[in-house]
Amino acid sequence: MRQRVLAAAEELDYQPNLVARSLRSQRSATVALIVSDIRNPFFTDVSRAVEDTIHKEGYALFLCNADEDPEKEMLYLDQMEAQNVAGIIYSPTRQAATHYQELRISTPTVVIDRAVHASDVDQVLIDNTDAAYRLAEHVIKNGYRRIAGLFGEASVTGRERRRGYEEALRANGLEPPLGQVVHIPPKIDAGLETALRLLDRDQPPDAFFTSNSLLTAGALIAIRERGLTVPEDIGLVGFDETTWGRLVEPPITIIAQPTYEIGSTAAELLLQRVHQPDRSPRKVILQGRLHMRGSSAPRPSA
Repeated sequence: MRQRVLAAAEELDYQPNLVARSLRSQRSATVALIVSDIRNPFFTDVSRAVEDTIHKEGYALFLCNADEDPEKEMLYLDQMEAQNVAGIIYSPTRQAATHYQELRISTPTVVIDRAVHASDVDQVLIDNTDAAYRLAEHVIKNGYRRIAGLFGEASVTGRERRRGYEEALRANGLEPPLGQVVHIPPKIDAGLETALRLLDRDQPPDAFFTSNSLLTAGALIAIRERGLTVPEDIGLVGFDETTWGRLVEPPITIIAQPTYEIGSTAAELLLQRVHQPDRSPRKVILQGRLHMRGSSAPRPSA
């Protein structure tokens, strides 16, 4: 009987009725991906990996951009729950990351990118402190001493990366340069304005350390606006692989996050949660990879 049904379905090109399926299961055949800033290239690879993984299991993807706005974020969370999506993969804003338990999300959820203070939710993260330490240590060993730090404002990720940066400085007998370690909105304009201000100081930095690719882009624009060259006048390193970062001359030294692995792992955990609601939560910690390139080439005195 099974073979006859399958043969008939193939002959008639039968397609499952997703609406009927959702009425029966009380969940739709869709997964929501809520990202904190869709302009960040980090989320491009993550989105592709999530879509690739859930598509194999017959799910479609909703992509929502919170734009670092807590009100917009709550609107999307409420809408996705109202639509009975099968699950949510979610990069929270800093406010939500701090107060995650108060959100009371009832839909199966996996948190990515920014750790939340909760033991009952699956999370896929990277070891930000270790990655930042290795990146800062590389810069120090190449002879840079006044290394300004531009970090995303008050996010858990930004604080972890700042911790690794400062630990590396102190382990090598240096102190963070006074007034040159800042938390700012993780956007190009904020990186540009802050970098310009630091470059105009009496003792400007001899390198910029940034915590995401948008801040890296802002710092590079500032360097060029001041007529400086990388790395002869100033070094530049940051987080996240981008196409432009490999095309500029010299290419940018970065910590590459395993973005595709983050997305696919999050999707797999979510599908497991959908099918096994009572399984124990998991926190998966992945490692970033240091790519040493020309933007942090050794200084002549190194």
